[in-house]
Amino acid sequence: MRLSLLTLWSALVGTLTATGILIALGLNQLLPRHPTLVVGISLLCLVPLAVITIRAQLQRQLSLYRALTGTVTSYRDGDFSFSLHWPQNDELSDLVAAHNELGQVLREQRLGLVQRELLLDTMVQHTPVAMLLVTDNDAIVFGNLAARQLVNEGRKLEGLRLPELLARVQPALRDAVGRGGDGLFTIGDSEEEEVFHLARRSFSLNGRPHELLLLRQLTQELRRQEVQTWKKVIRVISHELNNSLAPLTSLAHSGAELVRRGQTERLPQILATIEERTRHLESFILGYARFAKLPSPRLAPQDWSAFLAALSDQVQFKQHGELPAEPHAFDAAQMEQALLNLLKNAHESGSPPEEVGLELRRQQAMLRIEVQDRGPGMSEAVLANALVPFYSTKRSGTGLGLALAREIAEAHGGRIALANREGGGLAVAIILPL
Repeated sequence: MRLSLLTLWSALVGTLTATGILIALGLNQLLPRHPTLVVGISLLCLVPLAVITIRAQLQRQLSLYRALTGTVTSYRDGDFSFSLHWPQNDELSDLVAAHNELGQVLREQRLGLVQRELLLDTMVQHTPVAMLLVTDNDAIVFGNLAARQLVNEGRKLEGLRLPELLARVQPALRDAVGRGGDGLFTIGDSEEEEVFHLARRSFSLNGRPHELLLLRQLTQELRRQEVQTWKKVIRVISHELNNSLAPLTSLAHSGAELVRRGQTERLPQILATIEERTRHLESFILGYARFAKLPSPRLAPQDWSAFLAALSDQVQFKQHGELPAEPHAFDAAQMEQALLNLLKNAHESGSPPEEVGLELRRQQAMLRIEVQDRGPGMSEAVLANALVPFYSTKRSGTGLGLALAREIAEAHGGRIALANREGGGLAVAIILPL
């Protein structure tokens, strides 16, 4: 049966009061003429009894309060293994039950957190990406197994300082870390060459700035990509050579037969066709050579008015918007080649010539050079592969126009972006840093 604290204490006070009244009535029978003495004796009997009774009741509650204080202190220190017991069915039993439930929830959360930490540590320690966590004063506070194997011969890294560690590693790694930012670097030479990618991320941990260095080995991946690229190049070149050599062989055989028969009136036509296919094959080979031998850009300030005037002499386009007032530094020959390829593609897309346009505009700290057309645009599949070298949807295309434009944009520290336009057509943008 549940007995509330209010009922318990009411009963206790009532009992003590009734006891005091009975003592006073009894003493009044013995000492009827001394009321003051009766009151004094009654108080002398009642007060010690009340003190003993109330103290007995409070003693257990005070023990419970001390136990609660101890468990809360343990919770604060991260120990959630304690629970309490209260034998009576009152409000304090509800408090103890809620306290024990809180402890159970904290224990389960702590166990789940420990399991997640173990899982995360296992994943971090066994990932092939080398990880180094460094504080703002260059102290290494964490290094996984891959980092230990890469830079410290498998020994512990925590407690070392980054400059001291870099003094003992490969010069290529030391230079890559010293340059700052992300980048690729190579360790070793010839057949033992290993390519790594360095990524750096800064963040605040426990109120202090930290930097995470991620070193990922790319050798196998790059070699697989290199093999795939070579296979694709060989397939494209073989296909193009077969498409050109087979007709040339047939035409040469036909010409020989005509000469043998003395029917030479068709020879000029056959020779013209042979010349046309030969020129196409020469153009195809030169396109590959130009893509493979792209030199580093020679940056020089260029006036936009003069640059676009020279470009308009070679290909038709409509200029949109105002030109930037200040000149921009880029390699004029390479940028002209990239824009010529994009404008040529725009004209070959089926767009009306007057709808082929070029627009320059600033976006934050970037300059956007956008070639626009009103052709059919590109499907999702074509958009995904349009910048891949040697990929082309044209019957006689080499797949190098967009790839060369991308190569030129990236050599200038920028990038290239493609998107279908609202209302039809395609927009191809070269985005350069200001």
